[in-house]
Amino acid sequence: MPDNQDTTLGTAATLIGCALEEYGIDAADLFHEAGLAVDVLVAPDVRYPFSKMQNLWRLAVQRSGDACFGLTVARYFQPQAMHGLGFLWLSSDTLMDALQRLVRYQRMISTVSDIALQKDDDTVRLVMGLRHSSGIIEPASVDAGVAVFVSMCRLAICHPFAPLRLQLKRPRPDCAERFEEFFGAPVEFAADANILHLDAALLDRPLPGANPELARANDQVVIDYLSRFDHANLSMQVRSRLIELLPGGQPTQKDVATELNLSVRNLQRRLHAEGISFKQLLDETRRELAAQYLQENHRRIGEITYLLGFSEPSNFTRAFRRWTGLSPNEYRHRA
Repeated sequence: MPDNQDTTLGTAATLIGCALEEYGIDAADLFHEAGLAVDVLVAPDVRYPFSKMQNLWRLAVQRSGDACFGLTVARYFQPQAMHGLGFLWLSSDTLMDALQRLVRYQRMISTVSDIALQKDDDTVRLVMGLRHSSGIIEPASVDAGVAVFVSMCRLAICHPFAPLRLQLKRPRPDCAERFEEFFGAPVEFAADANILHLDAALLDRPLPGANPELARANDQVVIDYLSRFDHANLSMQVRSRLIELLPGGQPTQKDVATELNLSVRNLQRRLHAEGISFKQLLDETRRELAAQYLQENHRRIGEITYLLGFSEPSNFTRAFRRWTGLSPNEYRHRA
């Protein structure tokens, strides 16, 4: 499909197919009617055009006669349905850490999605929208997305989890009570935006399955995946190359531009269009990797210095103090 065509992770279609069986509906027929190929569905990297996926959602709601079809789909969710992002979520340090990764890597789920986090003193809002108008959006697709995010939180945490409240743009369905039953929280329909309101204190609690080494490995899986298909998102391709090049010393813009078959000027121009600079990407990548490496107690400071491309441990220590206000050893002790 063309590089500029908006796409959605194909596993969403797999979940729809599972849910359709519950209603006694032949999923293959519906896929064919929506213009989606069934024979490639089992491929782990398959992506479908966003517009055709919305056709599938509409057909599924119509044939099932269930205005809450999206909630049924969410019941079939498993972490692997989100590719590496699902396992990355479960191995994150906190739910806040997991949600920040969701925002950072949201284009893996859909290139149309516009997910943002907004934080007050006691509340974090997960705001879910679209980057641009993409025709009529089937409410069930949004319902399923929000329900999946809450399901991931419940899988990751070791005690009951519910949002504070939920706002949805969709009209109130005749099955509205199923929403409050699923989310365990008040639900407002016909709202101005799709917003999940969450308890900030709950999001900052350490997760029982936190695993920095596994999280870093899945970070790389997700970054590599995005750099393969999302050619419009240059910053993710730069991150991927930086992680590869850092153990050999601090990469320059020229090093990365050569890796991506771009001129330095073109690299700078395209990153500027994405609202970020090469220096910012290098700094962010090093900071995120440093935090993960320091939680792996078997790694010595000297080894981490090398992996991050610093020439001396003192240079790494100065950079880490600038990022966190702590020395690497102080951070490791607190973590």
